[in-house]
Amino acid sequence: MVSLTVVAVAVAAAVLVAVGAAAAAAGKFDDVVGPSWANDHVVYEGDLLKLRLDSSSGGGFASKNKFLYGKASADLKLVPGDSAGVVTAFYLSSAGDKHNEFDFEFLGNVTGEPYLVQTNLYIDGVGNREQRIDLWFDPTADFHTYAVLWNPSQVVFLVDDTPIRVYENKNATATATATTKGHHRHANGTNATAPSVPPFPSPQPMAVYSSIWNADDWATQGGRVKTDWSHAPFVATFRDVRVEGCAWAGNATDSDASEVARCTGSSWGKEGRYWWKEKDMEELTVHQSHQLVWARAHHLVYDYCVDTDRFPVQPPECAGR
Repeated sequence: MVSLTVVAVAVAAAVLVAVGAAAAAAGKFDDVVGPSWANDHVVYEGDLLKLRLDSSSGGGFASKNKFLYGKASADLKLVPGDSAGVVTAFYLSSAGDKHNEFDFEFLGNVTGEPYLVQTNLYIDGVGNREQRIDLWFDPTADFHTYAVLWNPSQVVFLVDDTPIRVYENKNATATATATTKGHHRHANGTNATAPSVPPFPSPQPMAVYSSIWNADDWATQGGRVKTDWSHAPFVATFRDVRVEGCAWAGNATDSDASEVARCTGSSWGKEGRYWWKEKDMEELTVHQSHQLVWARAHHLVYDYCVDTDRFPVQPPECAGR
């Protein structure tokens, strides 16, 4: 007969191992992000971080710091099986009514149908710049890396280092002039000094976020397919979250001119070399340009630039498309 003491010791050891593994995962992510809402739906398991959605709530996390320019990446495995109605998001956002935001939204689907990946940009509080692609792999079978590169010249969305979308600063000189004059901009986000120039995100510090929630009013087939809660909990799993950028001073306001100057005026700073602002980061390489053409040719399923029902007058950034 096995003694109760031995059993108790074994159970205690197993609990300690589980607690230790969870602590290791928390420690791995703790330097970068922390739970932002529904903390009980943000779960550390082994060396992974999981966001859970059930009928009571979703959950989310946010970065510990804000950044002005840089690259944010997540190694993510999406909700498997029937995920219709479920949206997992990974995005950067500033604060306020005139906020900037760069979104990855992963739109769940019925079993066997492909995920759609929606990207969007809010510039000075104005969004409606959606594009959607399907993927060339099963995003629920393994981890893949989703990233946003942001610098004064461009915003680039990447999947496993393949660019799927680029939003360019069409007139960096005009943007720099507007920045020097204190972000004087029209309500539509266009520089006050150059009303014909497509808008580009003004220099506002942004945090990195992720969340999972029920969006069955629009996410799958325009809301026709609803979430099947018998498949809950729905779980999105993160292996890693990385942010390389110019960290905004914790005691600075969101419009601190000295912080803007520090993060925009040089390729060097207290964090070291600002590689994301180097000359070779101002545009795609030839290889990346070919990758972008391939991704759009084979996987783009929606582009607001050619949606004449929504935009009878083409948005200025879409000119020439």
